[in-house]
Amino acid sequence: MTVPEHRARAGRAGRRFDLRATTVTFGLAAIALVLLGWVVRMACDAAQRRPVWVFVLVLGAVTAVLLRRRARGRPTAARAALRTTDALAAATATTLDALEEDREAAPAPAPYASGEETTVAVVPAGHEELDPDEFEEAIADLCRRDGCVDVEVVGGAGDLGADVLAVAPDGRRLVIQCKRYSPDHKVGSQDLQRFGGTCFTVHGADVAVLVASTGFTAPAADYAEQCGIVCVDERWLRDWCEGGGPAPWEPLPPEQDGAGPLGRASW
Repeated sequence: MTVPEHRARAGRAGRRFDLRATTVTFGLAAIALVLLGWVVRMACDAAQRRPVWVFVLVLGAVTAVLLRRRARGRPTAARAALRTTDALAAATATTLDALEEDREAAPAPAPYASGEETTVAVVPAGHEELDPDEFEEAIADLCRRDGCVDVEVVGGAGDLGADVLAVAPDGRRLVIQCKRYSPDHKVGSQDLQRFGGTCFTVHGADVAVLVASTGFTAPAADYAEQCGIVCVDERWLRDWCEGGGPAPWEPLPPEQDGAGPLGRASW
């Protein structure tokens, strides 16, 4: 007896996974997301700078959508909707161009002006016109003028004695405390002791400087000389400001080293 042969039905060929098409699809999706984010960002900028334009664009977009819906099956209305859409796109391009022009036309921040004229204007003789904060900024300007880098004003609550931090031209770390006192108020030993307790151990100073708008008492000068703190009094500060005296991190001239009642601590 012959058994009839049953042929297996050919199954439907499954859809094969196409890696190239999948990669292209995800790439296009990523590009679309980036473009969408850029458009949203520009729209936010436009909303901040030109709110009236944004209102007109939104109104035009709504009008275009309504015209497209009503234009189904009506060629004339469709053409009108296309014209509206083109006008909307042109208005959007004009808005983006205006924003770019505004950004390019924005004035650049003025660079730091160096030289004696700026310093004399910032640090007037006698320093009577400056409050303590302005005095700290003026000392920082002097450091920048004479070649220091990474100059930073850090004075304030919790500064632990440091008002200005900088790096000298020779690479040493400067820690400066500023004392803006009245002419009859000299810097005392307690001020030097508080600064001496933090300038080296906490702030890691290679050169510790205390700049005062007045003078120093003898005990303060003695303590500063023992600890290696450079004391800049009113006379030294005036000469430094006018360019006639050395900066605090520079060695003193031989004829000035050790001269005067304050010795090495002050010039």
